[in-house]
Amino acid sequence: MYILDIKEKMGGSGDVLANVEVVPLDKSSSSPLETGDHRQLESRMAIHATPSKLQFSGHETFPLRQLWLRKAYFAVADSDDSTAVFSDEAAVGHFGVGKNMVSAIRHWALATDVLVEGAAGALELGEIGNFLFGANGLDNYLERPATCWLIHWQLAGRAQRSTTWYWLFNRMTHQTFDRETVVADLSELVADRRLRASATTLKRDVEVCLRCYLTRRDGREADDAAEPLLAELGLITEGPSGIFQFRRGAQPSLPDAVFAFALAEFWDRWEQMTGSSQNTLSFEAIAHDYGSPGRVFKLDESSVADRLLNLEALTHGTFRWSDSAGLRQVSRTRLLSRKGAFDLLRKAYGR
Repeated sequence: MYILDIKEKMGGSGDVLANVEVVPLDKSSSSPLETGDHRQLESRMAIHATPSKLQFSGHETFPLRQLWLRKAYFAVADSDDSTAVFSDEAAVGHFGVGKNMVSAIRHWALATDVLVEGAAGALELGEIGNFLFGANGLDNYLERPATCWLIHWQLAGRAQRSTTWYWLFNRMTHQTFDRETVVADLSELVADRRLRASATTLKRDVEVCLRCYLTRRDGREADDAAEPLLAELGLITEGPSGIFQFRRGAQPSLPDAVFAFALAEFWDRWEQMTGSSQNTLSFEAIAHDYGSPGRVFKLDESSVADRLLNLEALTHGTFRWSDSAGLRQVSRTRLLSRKGAFDLLRKAYGR
């Protein structure tokens, strides 16, 4: 596992603040989505940080497959010793795959909050895992489009173990790109922080990230629904000569309830970052800020606005959209608890 550490500069103490990296707003880049009045955004929003751990490996070069998260969840749920589920000799036989692939299954379960790490290396069932696979699980076999969007949000929005996913969907501002550009950007990020990560490590991570969203072409591997779980989202397409393109637009398979859940998490994260509470959030922040639903889901501005129009009815007045006198914003009439956020998410599954 490759995790990067940097030192906190505040206070002059020089103490190590484990795995924290702050990403400044890039004022020099723009795209059709990112244009607009960024002055308001930059004045109101704090500098958005990347996740607490910068990680470029752990997947053993295997993209996330459809049934892996279910297998990981029930392996821990049914185990008397969760510390040994992925490490003992029986793990290979239990999962029916090689040792490296067992490690990959563990990585993806942790990256998506299906599992969480507890004390002394113990693995515990995560919120997303219980939501999908628990006693009243809503998608035991990951067959619903809502689940694919939710898992994408975990990787590219929350991004606890998937730095490249966050970078690709938030910091890449051009509609088209190639592998070399992404690797170069990540290399620059590492160099700017005076850290070390080999070019090979970064290239492999970028390749796995892209393969998570692309349909397989070789027809090999019939086990575990070999198509990567997120390929059906169609967020990235591959053209000739290694050129990739984001598919930005309305994203019709994205349920409003998943969008609202992501907005609630984004809002909470912003408040944690700033140490302040705010009852309104601007359209610019929701559509354009790093880690926002607009960026992570690759929605165009009109599609973000359309979804915000539905918020009041969907959330029973918790979120209210207003567009008057040139001021576009969402108001929050009451705090949304974690349970309330998941109750909202359940609506994406007709519950």
